[in-house]
Amino acid sequence: MKRTFGLCSVLLLTVVTCASPMSRGQKSSDRIRLTLDPSEAEQVLTLLALIHDGKVIGDDQWRQLFVTEPYRRLKEREEAIGKMYGDPSLAFSDDDFKKFILSGSLKQKASELQVTLDRWKKVDLQLSATRVLQYLPQNAAIKAKVFPVIKPRPNSFVFEPSTNPAIFLYLDPAQSAAKFENTVAHELHHIGLASIGPVYDSRIAGLPERAQEAAVWMGAFGEGLAMLAAAGGPDVDPHAASSDEDRARWRRDLDNFDSDLKSVNAFFEDTLSGKLSDKQAVTEKASSFFGVQGPWYTVGYRMAVIVEKRFGRPALIQTMLDPRQFLKLYNQAAREQNTTGGKQLPLWSDEMLRQVMAS
Repeated sequence: MKRTFGLCSVLLLTVVTCASPMSRGQKSSDRIRLTLDPSEAEQVLTLLALIHDGKVIGDDQWRQLFVTEPYRRLKEREEAIGKMYGDPSLAFSDDDFKKFILSGSLKQKASELQVTLDRWKKVDLQLSATRVLQYLPQNAAIKAKVFPVIKPRPNSFVFEPSTNPAIFLYLDPAQSAAKFENTVAHELHHIGLASIGPVYDSRIAGLPERAQEAAVWMGAFGEGLAMLAAAGGPDVDPHAASSDEDRARWRRDLDNFDSDLKSVNAFFEDTLSGKLSDKQAVTEKASSFFGVQGPWYTVGYRMAVIVEKRFGRPALIQTMLDPRQFLKLYNQAAREQNTTGGKQLPLWSDEMLRQVMAS
C-alpha cells in the first residue's frame, strides 16, 4: 500500500510543549475515541451494484455518496495538497469521481472490494488504540475517524491530525484485515502524539535557523517509533501481517542500518553547515529518507528497540517529547555495547548533537 504519511508526521512529532498531565486515575478507555466510517466505500459499492444490474444512477443516488463525510473530506484534502504542491490535477470534481466509478476496471473489482471492506469492518480498532497508548505519554489521547475509501489514487494518509484527525485507508483487496489493523495502529501513534499539542518548538526556539531545521527533521524518526508501537513491543515482528515481499524488503533495509544512520547523520551535518543551501534543498534530501519505508522508519525503529531494551519503555517515551534526546540516548546505549566487544554500532556525531542541543 502506497502511503503518504511521512511529511505530515514529522511536522507533528517535532513541535511539542508538554500539556498538563491527565489524572492518574484516568482509564485508557477515557483516552480513546475512535470511529470507523466506511460510508463512502459503502455508497460506491452500492453504485457499482446498480451498474452491474444495468440500472441508471440518479442524482439522488450520486448525492448520497457526495454528502458522506469521507468523500467531502477527501475532496478537501486533495484540493489542499494540490495547492501545496502546485499540482491542480490532484484535486477532483464530482464529475471526475463519477467517471472513476463508471469505469469498467472498478466494476470488475466490486466483489473483491466488498469482501475486503467486510473484513476490515470486523477489526477491533479499540484494542489497537489501547496497545498504542502503551507507547505514548500519559497525557496523550487517541481520537480519530478511520475512513476506508474507494478512490482513484492508491495511497493512504492522515488528514487534519491536530484539529479533526482522520485516517484515510485506500481499500485494497491485497491488504488483509491484520495489515489494515497494523497500518491504522501506526497512524494512531502519530495522532496520539499530536494530541499533546506542539511538542518541542519552545525548546528549540533559541537555536540558530540551521540547527532548528536539523532538530525539526529529527522528529521524522517518529516513523520508526510508530512501527514499534504498532507492533506492540521490541520482540514482535513489525511486519508480521505484511506480505512476504514487504517482509523481505524490511529485512534488507534493516541490514543497511549502519550505512543509513551515517547517511542521515551526513544530512544533519550538511543542514547545519549550510551545504544544503536552502529549505527546499533540506526538505528534498530529508524526504528521500521516507521512501516506501526508508531510514526514517528503519533507523528509527532499530534505535527505538535498542533504547527500550537498554533503558526501558518510560525512558523511550520521554524522548518522544524531544527527539534530540532520542539520538542522545541511543548513542549512550551504542557506546556501552561497543565497549563490550559485541557488534559495533554506528554513532551520531557528537558535534552535530552539540549544535542542535545548544539553545
